[in-house]
Amino acid sequence: QVRLVESGGGLVQAGGSLRLSCAASGSISSPNTMGWYRQAPGNLRDLVATITSSAMTNYADSVKGRFTISRDNAKNTVYLQMNFLKPEDTAVYYCNTRSYQYSVWGQGTQVTVSS
Repeated sequence: QVRLVESGGGLVQAGGSLRLSCAASGSISSPNTMGWYRQAPGNLRDLVATITSSAMTNYADSVKGRFTISRDNAKNTVYLQMNFLKPEDTAVYYCNTRSYQYSVWGQGTQVTVSS
């Protein structure tokens, strides 16, 4: 089994920053892709950013230039640095890791941006 543990969510004012972390443990396969998705009330779960084992990244247009995804392969951890936060970024942020063998989700962490 692969398990994900998320941290770093919280309340921040517009224009502020947060950094999310997600650590994977267990029977991790390689290569794999790790990423962040978010879901606001009444909305679908949307892609925020993903990063492969070789550090190729993909971002939603709404966060390009503001968010940066990175990973530490030695720690099996993915990060999301969120700068210049906006109220529209308010959502539950979910970590995901996928390989040819599995796709696993974390439990989510709340990010709230006040105006």
